[in-house]
Amino acid sequence: MYYRDHAPAHFHAEYQGQQAVFDLDGKLLRGRISSRTAIRLIREWAQKHKDELGANWERTREGQPLSHVEPLD
Repeated sequence: MYYRDHAPAHFHAEYQGQQAVFDLDGKLLRGRISSRTAIRLIREWAQKHKDELGANWERTREGQPLSHVEPLD
């Protein structure tokens, strides 16, 4: 997530040099990651951490430091 970024709430992901933007449910909004497995894992991670991502989105809006969100296992 980036401070002062535009709505809707989203996060940026990168996989093997490919970049994409996802909503907090893990739906691809723009960009491209060609690996279906990577997309599935990103979606699962986003759904598992949706509340944390939402809280971090609010923190970006308020200029506060982001909280750590656990990576994929």
